[in-house]
Amino acid sequence: MDSPTDQEQAGKVAGLSPEVETPAGTPPAAKPLPPKTAVAAPAARPVAKPLGSLVESAPDPPVNKMRRRIVWSAIAGSLVVYFLMFLRFFLPRSITEPPSTFRIGSPNDYAIGVDTKWQAQYRIWVTRTSDRLFVISAVCTHLGCTPDWKASENKFKCPCHGSGYDSEGVNFEGPAPRPMDRAHVEIDAEGQIRVDLAKLYSWPKGEANKFDEPGAFIPL
Repeated sequence: MDSPTDQEQAGKVAGLSPEVETPAGTPPAAKPLPPKTAVAAPAARPVAKPLGSLVESAPDPPVNKMRRRIVWSAIAGSLVVYFLMFLRFFLPRSITEPPSTFRIGSPNDYAIGVDTKWQAQYRIWVTRTSDRLFVISAVCTHLGCTPDWKASENKFKCPCHGSGYDSEGVNFEGPAPRPMDRAHVEIDAEGQIRVDLAKLYSWPKGEANKFDEPGAFIPL
């Protein structure tokens, strides 16, 4: 008979392990799960840029931004100026031109001689003599320039072509063809001198003198 030692060796050779008896009512042991193998994550593919995409450029330096602002400001200012000039061309000139009728105070406000205080505003001179007061239109009868009053020489002298007029506006030298015109004057209800430049009195060469007509002067 074989000995137990021989039987164990024979079992090992045959690859058989001795059976272990499991008591009744004992659940079978869970079989161990095979080890999980790590699944490598798929490598991220690079995102392709769409065709025709713009290449980002570096921002402009502050100097360039300031230059652009200056250029655009200059353009806008020029457009505004041209627009205002365009509007001014179509606006009626009566807005800026002085009215043709106005008051210049009382006759007592003027001394004998030539008063030039209204020359800049209304382009007139007020002349007072011993017996009358009248208003001379400060327009040279040659080409329409404004003469200057030369008090030291007691005459009006045109700076354009040298026409000369005495203190009453009567020409005596230069190319002026006739005396300067006189404006209509009258005393209103308040005792003020009212001047009307829309109505002028003239003395054309070789024609009747209108300086003595009513309205051409105020008797004193």
